[in-house]
Amino acid sequence: MRSSNPVFSRRGFGRDNGYAGFNTAPQAGGPAVATQANPYAQPTGNPYAQNPYAQQQQFGAPPQAPATTGRMTIDDVVMRTGTTLGVLIVTAALSWALLPVDDANISRSYGIGIGAALIGMVLALVQSFKRKPTPALILTYAAFEGVFLGVISNIVDNRIADGAAMQAVIGTMAVFAGVLVAYKAGWIRVNRRFYGFVMAAALGFLLLMAVNLLFAVFGGGDGLGFRSGALGVVFGVIGIILGACFLALDFKQVEDGIAYGAPREEAWLAAFGLTLTLVWIYLEFLRLLSILNSD
Repeated sequence: MRSSNPVFSRRGFGRDNGYAGFNTAPQAGGPAVATQANPYAQPTGNPYAQNPYAQQQQFGAPPQAPATTGRMTIDDVVMRTGTTLGVLIVTAALSWALLPVDDANISRSYGIGIGAALIGMVLALVQSFKRKPTPALILTYAAFEGVFLGVISNIVDNRIADGAAMQAVIGTMAVFAGVLVAYKAGWIRVNRRFYGFVMAAALGFLLLMAVNLLFAVFGGGDGLGFRSGALGVVFGVIGIILGACFLALDFKQVEDGIAYGAPREEAWLAAFGLTLTLVWIYLEFLRLLSILNSD
């Protein structure tokens, strides 16, 4: 499972890495699909079909815990996500306290924050291209990302919009809770069409942001205005909605990983993806509040 953040591509619990995902279409010569004529065929798209849990479901028996150990559970995902977010929050709080943003120190603090963001991006890219999770790498990413978030939140909160950081935290928590409830209630159906729509929208969003950045760098000002004024508010809302959609994809991939018996180590990738998505949503909220409160 790769990052849920639109900056990075997603491998997911797919056939290529041994877990259930969106790329579960049958291939030529692949496993047969169970039918009434052949009820003993292994179900397509589940490389862990030999798992007793999967077989009991196929034959209509009551679901039981798999006999094998070392499989990912929801407790594993919660624990590792909490650990990753905990590291991020601690380093964010420390950078807020130790890197002042007054007139005499803002340039130094901002430079440290940007440097931490670049290091965090590199670490996230490295993990995103690895087939297996590296907990130390994920936690190090969280630490550097926390430094960046602490600095940028302090700047926005103290120099642009008082209380914006707490409002962004509350907004992020509200989006997370809302998407989780909607997903569990079945109001959000994550399928191939949903996945394709979200990825296409995210790609278009990122391309527009990249063009806007280029115009801002070489033309000065706010570029094409996608991140300021009324247009900036619209794109801020779109960014939050995209983050919510990627949360739904995260929940689906975690659910699939647990159902199909992904190894316990995959819980670190789930934590990594959820952290990236939550950071994305938080930054979009922070940017939106900055625009609404700017002169």
